[in-house]
Amino acid sequence: MKSLLIKNGHIIDPSQDLDVQGNLLVEGGKITGLCDDDVTADEVIDATGLIVSPGFIDLHVSLCEPGFEEDETIETGTAAALAGGVTSLGCLPNTAPVVDDRSSAEFILLQAERASNCHVFPLGAVTKNNEGKELAEIGQLVAGQAVGFTDADKPIESAEIMRCALEYTRMFGRPILNRPQVAELTEKGQMHEGFHSTVLGLKGIPAAAEEIMVNRDIALAELTRGRIHLMCISTQNSVAQIRRAKASGIQVSADVTPHHLTLTDQMLETYDPNYKVLPPLRSQEHIDALIEGLKDGTIEVICSDHTPHAAEKKTDEILGADFGIIGLETLLPVCLQTLITPGHLTWSELISKLTIGPARILGLAKGTLAAGADADITLINPEVRYVLQRENLKSSSHNSPFLGKELQGRAEVVVVSGEIRYRADH
Repeated sequence: MKSLLIKNGHIIDPSQDLDVQGNLLVEGGKITGLCDDDVTADEVIDATGLIVSPGFIDLHVSLCEPGFEEDETIETGTAAALAGGVTSLGCLPNTAPVVDDRSSAEFILLQAERASNCHVFPLGAVTKNNEGKELAEIGQLVAGQAVGFTDADKPIESAEIMRCALEYTRMFGRPILNRPQVAELTEKGQMHEGFHSTVLGLKGIPAAAEEIMVNRDIALAELTRGRIHLMCISTQNSVAQIRRAKASGIQVSADVTPHHLTLTDQMLETYDPNYKVLPPLRSQEHIDALIEGLKDGTIEVICSDHTPHAAEKKTDEILGADFGIIGLETLLPVCLQTLITPGHLTWSELISKLTIGPARILGLAKGTLAAGADADITLINPEVRYVLQRENLKSSSHNSPFLGKELQGRAEVVVVSGEIRYRADH
């Protein structure tokens, strides 16, 4: 395997409190460490003007294969991940068949190996067929290398099932990832319940639909001493509840998406189905609370919640359109414009929530540039500006509200296991 020298970069690694200008050497697919200017290597990257970061880790991504290849495949989804600077991702089990046994998890790993883009880590289903009625084969899924358990976009409605799942997965040291929403309160809802839903005549989804289940999951995590991770937090009171729980020592963590940090429910005035997501886009006071949660460490992770849909599933009128947007390729620029430019987070703080934060939750030996670590590296160009065009997307689907918008910042070069797997404009 070739050695690789990354020269003259701004190296930021929150796992080591590292923020220096310098050179980074990679040998045998591993990080060797910082080095002097006179070191030689088989391949050299001039990183002048670039930020050198650990490879991004996206906690939960829909890759849709098997079963929904019209939306995305493991090959196209992992190519989109590389374009977004993501070197490792957790693959949701919302496929057909559902990833609820060992062979299904191993199929994901095999297809990812064939694609040879980024690392893919299967997330196993909590319940058989994601139906919420009976626990999946947790032990067999662990043997199939599942790093966590989730029913994807289906909340685990039964408190008893959730209690059993937390107790069972605790024995294997794995987290449960749950999307907190009470089904009875979200049924037929289209957007955030508030002023704009009333004006637009669309059925609203109240903030309480999320907050009730956040409270339940925290209580069950305390009872069982299990690990609960709350996906796609979107409300003010959710942040407050998680903050109190963490202060009490309960094993709870949470993530937020870039689109919930920058887009509001007012965007639905256009009736554009690309703004239809679950949980829904909220009002500004909720966004402000989410940003405060990021700043004080209540929310440790930012993830794309990449949810691709073929055109026919999003071109319908808003009432019939599926929920969700693609997010892998806009993860970095939207974070930059929403968090770095206004001064809410430093680069080190942002990179922490894209690297070591998700690595700790999934128990991955990733998210660091420490000597001996896997050489997964993202080189960031923070200044480049461009308009996001459909034809430039690596994802099979194009359901993004950022199409046609000017963005700033992108992954310029992405290294996976010591190999250059992606260069911008190549």
